Amino acid sequence: MTCDRYRALTEHMVFKYEQLWPDHPFHFRIPYQDRAPTRASAQTEYVRTPVAIKATVLALLADLDDEELIYWCIDDKYPVELNVPEVEHMLQWLVRRDNAGIDGLLFCRARRMWDQNYLTGHQRADDSGHVYLERSSYKQIWIHQFLRVKVLRHLFLSFPDKIPYAKYMDTLVDRAVKPAAHRIYVSHRNFAVFGESTFRGKVTRNCYESIRENDLALPSWFTKPKDRVIFIGAEKWTAHTYTRPSVFKRLILGITRRFS
Repeated sequence: MTCDRYRALTEHMVFKYEQLWPDHPFHFRIPYQDRAPTRASAQTEYVRTPVAIKATVLALLADLDDEELIYWCIDDKYPVELNVPEVEHMLQWLVRRDNAGIDGLLFCRARRMWDQNYLTGHQRADDSGHVYLERSSYKQIWIHQFLRVKVLRHLFLSFPDKIPYAKYMDTLVDRAVKPAAHRIYVSHRNFAVFGESTFRGKVTRNCYESIRENDLALPSWFTKPKDRVIFIGAEKWTAHTYTRPSVFKRLILGITRRFS
């Protein structure tokens, strides 16, 4: 999900996948409205869509079957760290026919995904012993994850046609009721860290530094970065060991984020 204004952020996100996962299996389907693409590759496809957010997403899904497995990645997030071998194993496990009952898998356990109130209590394990916890709602739907088309389509069909601004979708997600038949999971352990690209319409400090470090283009409207650094899942990642932080550490992190 993106729009013309954020084309540079989309290209940064795609670049980061190519950098961290050079042989990734993704074919990025990128929407545009008025500004025709200037850069294309074998792994990108640009699709002209309406301007409205809801209509954009539904247009991207229009020719896809409900049961098709996709990788949902909005350009307001980009990968910083990926445990590629483990994520590849999850993907291979997901596409097996006997896993048709799994409609989504988030491999970045962060934020509300540590709160039992957002889990059903049901869990599954794959053939390597990785445990996956069933999610009870659409919480953390904006983090990059594997989904079946029907999950995303149902969610966006529940939205009003006119969405005043992107942030308002957080409110819509909180109100949306996920059908019990749509079974989505989060990995018990954390396997990724993502950075947020923007905060309140401005490029975050971490995204700005990543773009500059990799000699990529900044958005045409960019003036200066927001003095805000936002990583998702970073507090759970230590030397490729995935552990839940202590209550004290999570409390401090929560206070820091609230008042920064």
